[in-house]
Amino acid sequence: MREITIFSGSAHPELAAAICHHLEVPLAPCRLSRFTNDCLEVALQANCRERDVFIVQPLVPPVQENLVELLLMLDAARGASAARITVVMPHYAYARSDKKDAPRISIAARLVADLMVTAGANRVLAMTLHSPQVHGFFSVPVDHLHALRELAAHFRGAELGNTIVVSPDLGHAKEAAKFARMLAVPVAAAAKQRISDDKVVISSIIGDVRGRDVLVLDDEIARGSTILELLDRLVEHDVSSVRVACTHGLFTDGALARIGDRDDVTEIVCTNTVPIRDEHRHAKLTVLSVAQPLAEAVRRIHNGESVSVLFESQ
Repeated sequence: MREITIFSGSAHPELAAAICHHLEVPLAPCRLSRFTNDCLEVALQANCRERDVFIVQPLVPPVQENLVELLLMLDAARGASAARITVVMPHYAYARSDKKDAPRISIAARLVADLMVTAGANRVLAMTLHSPQVHGFFSVPVDHLHALRELAAHFRGAELGNTIVVSPDLGHAKEAAKFARMLAVPVAAAAKQRISDDKVVISSIIGDVRGRDVLVLDDEIARGSTILELLDRLVEHDVSSVRVACTHGLFTDGALARIGDRDDVTEIVCTNTVPIRDEHRHAKLTVLSVAQPLAEAVRRIHNGESVSVLFESQ
């Protein structure tokens, strides 16, 4: 069997190291430098020839820097005669650009997928893409994991007798319903209209949330506009308490403080698909690790075993 080599870009080396720890393989060194004209240069400092190469790089801010770094790493691995190159991309930022909802705009999710394949990606391992159709934008195999099992395991330790799961919009109601079934609680959803990137309007909540302990489930929280709008509507319904959960805790522009400082929010839970910087920490924040399921998926891909069991069991 081909040997395995795992590299990490500079976006989230802590997660890459945790994945390697679970696999009991070393994290291969990689050197990133910058020319005086601001161009990046990447040097993979481990043998790639005829090896199964995995490159861990979520697309997180600064997204463009991390994307170009990933493309250079892919090109370097291909040029070094890697047998197969898999991108381990826990967060795909451009997945939000998945449709043409205004004239003369790019469907960037598809464009960036094409760039990765052109650069040398033979396979992609992703987690909780913003919308299911993004899976089909890649012309190479994609293993699409979810963090629902890790999130559900965390909340099962609490009293759930009065709990209801709420999706912030109808587009994610299916995932919310699946999450609710895992916790054996009911589900509700908000009717949301996005006005702009940082402004949304929620006209109603479909389901009976009055007096309930609400568990809000979203795929990612960036500026938090949707969550804050939903919290205002939940207050109008006299809910008992609110906990917020998401896979990708980006928390840009002070979103974590704006959400966490509210008296009605008792807990915020996210995973480490993206790095949680010290300035993003909050007393109400709990960060769950997804290194183990990602490592298991890497192991199964390398060994030619089924990966579908990882999300079928969820």
